[in-house]
Amino acid sequence: MANLLIEIGNTALKAAWSEGVTLGKTFRYQGEYVLDFILSLTSREKPEVMAIVSSSPLPSESEELLKKECSFLMLLNSSNQMEGFPEYLSYDRVASLVAVKYLFKEKSCTVFDFGTTLTVDFIDGSGCYRGGNISPGCRTRFKSLNRYSKSLPLVNTPAKILQEGNSIQTSIESGVISGIMFEIEGYVRLQPENIVVFTGGDANYFAKKMKNSIFVVCNLVLMGLAIITDNYVRKKLK
Repeated sequence: MANLLIEIGNTALKAAWSEGVTLGKTFRYQGEYVLDFILSLTSREKPEVMAIVSSSPLPSESEELLKKECSFLMLLNSSNQMEGFPEYLSYDRVASLVAVKYLFKEKSCTVFDFGTTLTVDFIDGSGCYRGGNISPGCRTRFKSLNRYSKSLPLVNTPAKILQEGNSIQTSIESGVISGIMFEIEGYVRLQPENIVVFTGGDANYFAKKMKNSIFVVCNLVLMGLAIITDNYVRKKLK
């Protein structure tokens, strides 16, 4: 019996079926009817475990409905935080780091997640969490400039940037993208021996601008959820 993994972020929902730690078909939904979308997935097949990590709490009535769609509903948040990770970490970050520890065993890693926020997390060679930082994500920076300065337009992420802008638009493009690149390169220089892992919606965009060797893992959170869920199932069967 397959498991259903769901990540509800600030801008979109991602989901995947899994067998053990292996991800199957993945789905993406961006809209208001999150519960209806999840129910459309379970209408075809009832999962053994449905594991959900969400950026905001699920309404209690939604939780009750989802419990009927699976053998066990696993809502992951700080109340069931995994050992070895601080309680202040959101569970999507925890899931990402679980996946990194699984993929790069006994390796020190610097993990960048490019989403609404840009998070940077550090794992040492023994698998211990060493801390991390949060700053605004790429699109959040563009939106902030437009929102808090009446004279600046809303700019989209450009395909290419100039080294020095020669208009308001290209100055914003260069300022935001170059600023993030300087940020990334600074973190990489701090821990030059670390494996560098990119994930999140803008991971491929910034990976193409890197000169260093990096790994891009697009479904890192879902992969971590698969590992966490598989561990739960194995313990349950003992």
